[in-house]
Amino acid sequence: MEKIKIRYKRMHLRWKFIFGLFWLILGAISITNNPENYFNYGYLIASLFYFVNYFFKSKNQYLTFDNDSITLNNFISQRISLADLNQIKKDGRNYIFQSEKSELRINTRLIDKNSLKDLKVILKNLNTKN
Repeated sequence: MEKIKIRYKRMHLRWKFIFGLFWLILGAISITNNPENYFNYGYLIASLFYFVNYFFKSKNQYLTFDNDSITLNNFISQRISLADLNQIKKDGRNYIFQSEKSELRINTRLIDKNSLKDLKVILKNLNTKN
């Protein structure tokens, strides 16, 4: 299996960008009206966090399937080796990958519908191998 990325929904990423713009505009207005108040700079910091989160998620996307592992891409990414994978459960809209040492929860509400189809095919292939 080559490297396969499961993508976020576009709206999920757009909201990160919109919130970043909101905090940036609010910070710019607050600082121009009252530059002595240092708490107004917190809006710019919040904006920075949203923009960093947006660019990180846009670049890395939600999940990555390699030849030997599944990686949930966050700032602190989680990885499960396919060799250690014991069980795949579906809990409502979530998938839970379990190994003896760790557990990985996949929220399907965040996944693009085309990528969700790819994920279901991958899971079907994994279930036939186990």
